[in-house]
Amino acid sequence: MSLPPFGGHPSRREKAPGVTDGKSSIKARRRIHATVPTAPGWSMRVEHGYERKGAWAYLAAWDVRRARIHGRCEHKTGIAPFERLVEQVMGQEPYRSGHRVFWIMDNGSSYRGQRCVTRLTKRWPTIVAVHTPVHASWLNQVEVYFPIIQRKVLTPNDFATLAELKERLLQFQTYYEAAAKPFQWKFTRRDPCQAAIEVESLGRLAGKGRLTPLNTSPNLWARVLRERVT
Repeated sequence: MSLPPFGGHPSRREKAPGVTDGKSSIKARRRIHATVPTAPGWSMRVEHGYERKGAWAYLAAWDVRRARIHGRCEHKTGIAPFERLVEQVMGQEPYRSGHRVFWIMDNGSSYRGQRCVTRLTKRWPTIVAVHTPVHASWLNQVEVYFPIIQRKVLTPNDFATLAELKERLLQFQTYYEAAAKPFQWKFTRRDPCQAAIEVESLGRLAGKGRLTPLNTSPNLWARVLRERVT
């Protein structure tokens, strides 16, 4: 959702919330016994057993220029929940009055292909929809934000109700924005070539039995590239 116009600096009327995606199932788990916080002499203690209290689909849009997060909780993913997120963002300034608003997204089923582009531009003519290449969702910067909420909000997962989980997620957005800065990419056009060399090298080691199967999984490319980006 955030690309500068070709050939120059972004104009004042070209706004972009950044990139969009969702965590499809964030579960609320109520521990059978209360979590004991850290204290001198021992670390946090979390009960293994829990009761399931339901799950949210967390949809978010990250403004890559302004380091702002726009998120919402839905009971499930889909076209309608995604468009509610778009409506939430596009109803705010500066996006509402922007001449062009870039939305970058991967190829998830809720916003895949030309049909998605047609739906968005019909309802919001200023939107310029951009899909990342297939199998390249790691290019979506909101994927950098999701691990942050996993560490800061969802660990340990101990929520008595779905409402408590939702409140924590949305409150963290405000807290995070107070200190957030745009993510600085380290990735250059030369890095895919170097990453390919690394993957090929790891593949040779795997053939000699020097790597575990985990290290040679289909996600190896994503792991190598992600380390270079962040």
